[in-house]
Amino acid sequence: MYWTLDTILHLKDAPLPATKEELLDYAVRSGAPQEVIINLQMLEEDEEMVYEQLEDIWPDIPPTSEDFLFNQNEY
Repeated sequence: MYWTLDTILHLKDAPLPATKEELLDYAVRSGAPQEVIINLQMLEEDEEMVYEQLEDIWPDIPPTSEDFLFNQNEY
């Protein structure tokens, strides 16, 4: 699994708490890139697992939202 700031940004508005299937459904409905969907599919196969926050999905997520900002004009 390879998480980046760009891929996790697509889940920042996901309805949490959520199960893996609910997160996958949200990602598909919101038009998230294929990388996000693949990463979600690689999460543990525990049907009872409920993700309370993004840190449960990606433990190494940067601690502040300022780390998410970048100059989109550069790309």
